[in-house]
Amino acid sequence: MTTKESECTLPGEFLKNHWEAAYQKNPTEKLGWFEESSVQTIELLEKSGVAKDATILNVGVGSSMLIDELVAKGYSQLIANDLSEKALNDLKTRLGSEASKVTFINDDLTNPNQLQNLENVDVWNDRAVLHFFLKEEEQNKYFNLLKKVVKVNGFVIIAVFALNGAEKCCGLPLQRYNTKMLQEKLGDDFTLLDSFNHTFINPYGGERPYVYTLFQRKS
Repeated sequence: MTTKESECTLPGEFLKNHWEAAYQKNPTEKLGWFEESSVQTIELLEKSGVAKDATILNVGVGSSMLIDELVAKGYSQLIANDLSEKALNDLKTRLGSEASKVTFINDDLTNPNQLQNLENVDVWNDRAVLHFFLKEEEQNKYFNLLKKVVKVNGFVIIAVFALNGAEKCCGLPLQRYNTKMLQEKLGDDFTLLDSFNHTFINPYGGERPYVYTLFQRKS
């Protein structure tokens, strides 16, 4: 997940300003993490077997085409979260009348004002957010929120840079993962159902190795 590195510098002190600037500067299809179809995520979602009215929380979704795809497939309880208000507005505009099928939450995963009020989430979906949290405190807040809102028997889809992935994204250093590391963060209450490596080719031709995982909460 990276914009064209030569064009991306840190614009300010806070991550929110950073991501707002990234979305202001680039149209969605020119963002380094843009993918025309979220095939791998949808594959894991369908493997979970959740119903079309399942509550699916997409964290750090930006202006991803994933939401369009899920709406088209008939999923009706979608939540789109991002730190960037601009990204969510772009997504809302692109969806048009279909935006009424999506709940938009502009909030910070490590210091939430709204997300912590959610409950009984069937699926937590994260493509390329977790790896931006370098400090253990930030990681703990992320996983504590996840464990607070995901229901028993619910699912967690996490896709992050693999250990051999990029060291930076858009000027930000990354914490890379493998499946074992993600399992340790989630703990024994979550069972790994599937995992695989995938090399994403970004809009600028760069190879970005990811690890995709699907977990289920058992207690």
